[in-house]
Amino acid sequence: MRVANAAGRAVLVVDDGIVDLATASDGALPEDPQQLYERWDEVRAFAERVHAPEAPLDLSVLEAPVPRPRQVFAIGMNYSAHAVEAGVETPTFPPTFTKFPTCLAGPDATVVLPSEFVDWEVELVVAIGAHAYEVEPGNGWSHVAGVTVGQDLSERIVQTRPPAPQFSLGKSFPGFGPTGPWVITADELADPDDLALGCAVNGEEVQKSRTSDLIFGVDALIHLLSAITPLLPGDLIFTGTPSGVGATRTPPRFLAPGDELVSTIEGVGTIRTHLVDRSAR
Repeated sequence: MRVANAAGRAVLVVDDGIVDLATASDGALPEDPQQLYERWDEVRAFAERVHAPEAPLDLSVLEAPVPRPRQVFAIGMNYSAHAVEAGVETPTFPPTFTKFPTCLAGPDATVVLPSEFVDWEVELVVAIGAHAYEVEPGNGWSHVAGVTVGQDLSERIVQTRPPAPQFSLGKSFPGFGPTGPWVITADELADPDDLALGCAVNGEEVQKSRTSDLIFGVDALIHLLSAITPLLPGDLIFTGTPSGVGATRTPPRFLAPGDELVSTIEGVGTIRTHLVDRSAR
């Protein structure tokens, strides 16, 4: 099942078309995409009865599939090669920070660069579909609605500014959380724990890996995070980025006005992010 946000309305993506959930269910399901995650079992049950689209799919109107999560978690150094390139030891517990929900954007977003030091970080993003607290190992995926493609865009000066790093601020400028094009359920993926992911800047591949290389996979993240704080329906978890970011290159490389960032995850989809300078506001 694929669920998307089409111009603010919750839709199922069926083949090359869509079904408006509120209309097709005669109002039994909400039109607000965020509210779907509170009623995920009902959405799944309804989707099983849908076999054909009602309207064509217009990719240009798709917005962030989870537009207003209450909590957005993000994981650092969750690929060994990324930890190595950053010069840190492989973590024994997932380094966790937050991205403020106002940074979220859709799958074809235009993002204003606040400085010359903005970096890319392609990530598998998990959407929570059921309240999760003190989840036992092996049960994490049962609390997942689905996954989507994300970018954890990062302004490296703010992120690392002394006297103490400000990860959440450096990663929460407007548009710094592009996501989409939809949330897809794990049963649609051959192996949800082993997906190819990568991104390219102006057609040049800059990151390439597989989610099987995650130090803490989806199940482990839900177990460890929920041991401390409840995960709520509609929350997001940015699971971490592989090696290949710009800040650790010699010389460092950052995004510039006019760049197009294309991020892809196998079986999930592709998002495009267009970078512009402040004059484009």
